Amino acid sequence: MNEQVDSPEADAVTKSATGGKSVPVTEFKTDSAAARGNGSGGEINLDALMDVPVTLSVEIGRSKLPIKELISLTQGAVVELDRLVDEPLDLMVNGMLIARGEVVVVDGQFGLRLIDIVSPSERLKKLK
Repeated sequence: MNEQVDSPEADAVTKSATGGKSVPVTEFKTDSAAARGNGSGGEINLDALMDVPVTLSVEIGRSKLPIKELISLTQGAVVELDRLVDEPLDLMVNGMLIARGEVVVVDGQFGLRLIDIVSPSERLKKLK
């Protein structure tokens, strides 16, 4: 099932990745039953992903500045952002837009009330 790949490119990659030591490179082929998930009609088992940590962040807006202006900022300076006050904020998961919402305060802490979940097709468009 595993085949060794012999090529100058593969040898160079393995040598650079292993500090000059030559290590055989193997090509892995996927089993068609394993590729379908648990083998029951193409269902995907996501249990293994449930404990993977992700970073959530809320973006209130963006601004582009030349470095000259950036280094001249002082305490109390105001940076204008590209978003209006009444526009929803972006909820990002690992840098990808997932939802939009509005700021709420709960027990003295900020939160985000989700008002729009970005569709999977819209997320795929942003990847291109």
